[in-house]
Amino acid sequence: MAVDSIMTTYNRLSVAFDHGEGSWLYDTDGNKYLDALSGIAVCGLGHAHPAVTQAICEQAAKVIHTSNLYTIPLQQQLADKLTQISGMDNVFFGNSGAEANEAAIKLARRYGNTVRKVENPAIIVMENSFHGRTMATLSATGNRAVQAGFEPLVSGFVRAPFDDINAIRTIAENNPNIVAVMVEPIQGESGIQIPADDYLNQLREVCDQNEWLLILDEVQTGNARSGKYFAYQHNGIMPDVVTTAKGLGNGMPIGACLARGKAASVLGAGTHGSTYGGNPLSCAAALAVVNTIESEQLCERATELGNKIVAGFRERLEHADYVKEVRNKGMLIAIELSEAGTELAVLAKVKGILLNVTGGGKVIRLLPPLTMTDDEAELLVNTLSAIIKVYAADERSPESEAADPGNERRSS
Repeated sequence: MAVDSIMTTYNRLSVAFDHGEGSWLYDTDGNKYLDALSGIAVCGLGHAHPAVTQAICEQAAKVIHTSNLYTIPLQQQLADKLTQISGMDNVFFGNSGAEANEAAIKLARRYGNTVRKVENPAIIVMENSFHGRTMATLSATGNRAVQAGFEPLVSGFVRAPFDDINAIRTIAENNPNIVAVMVEPIQGESGIQIPADDYLNQLREVCDQNEWLLILDEVQTGNARSGKYFAYQHNGIMPDVVTTAKGLGNGMPIGACLARGKAASVLGAGTHGSTYGGNPLSCAAALAVVNTIESEQLCERATELGNKIVAGFRERLEHADYVKEVRNKGMLIAIELSEAGTELAVLAKVKGILLNVTGGGKVIRLLPPLTMTDDEAELLVNTLSAIIKVYAADERSPESEAADPGNERRSS
């Protein structure tokens, strides 16, 4: 029996894609799929977007990599663009969201040691959060399932319930070692959990009162997905540090850690680095993404289309008691189920829809391309609503388990 030469770290669906165009992916057998996941919020401009494709091809013909030992003009152009959009002062570029968050954690610790003079600086992080799979970001993550087996975890993190400002205030009163709060504006991996409208504003207030840094993990929420370029812009506040990745490169690996004010000068020469981070190829792609988001007004489109999709689901699933809630912020869309529906990702694939089930198996997470058309959105709503209704009826049928105790009908 042949042994797979790839480590078995992924539970993959049985499909391989050959090419894509816009909101569609085509497998190696020629079947087409409506991509409602965008590579987990990565391909916000869809597949094979002309502007991104052109930028990558033109840059690849010039120079792909030089290292950060030298000036990279495209990196400077991208940094100028991102700081202008965000209101931040400067940027560190890495290769991923985990690297961006790792940079933010190091920045907070260095701030605690050198500015606040705290002997053992600690960062408040949230329950059910997800920040990455490096050792520090894994330790910051609030999901025991992904931490198990990797102990000892990195110390220096204090856990608090998400969307509970009183818990943060209690920690402030009792822990003098806190130097920062790190939080996702909307929790993605746990099922598009959206906090109270003023939660970030109150966090900003508590951080100001205690001289803490406010670090916002916008790896998934950034780059127009929430209906603003960054989700914190809905609240009219400014973080001290914000991280992003995923949709920034539309598939090219790039992450960014942005800082302002007292946080912007903490990391100096030699304190942090990345061999590949912000190389010419990834920056060319990211510049094309940022310019396209602006020129095609995709922030506004994310709000308009996201609300339209959610309204469609609410109408079609209104009487489906299997559906607990449909919610969104822009094109971050969740259909929360009253019971686990982990097989829905397989069922949807069979019907030509790509999605993700998360939040303990109870939340269908939809992250469609920001460029999805109205007709494609309607197809998504109609097809997925029908799948959910059939699945719910099948699961609740008294005969279903007796007729098929192994659920073999969904194994393919």
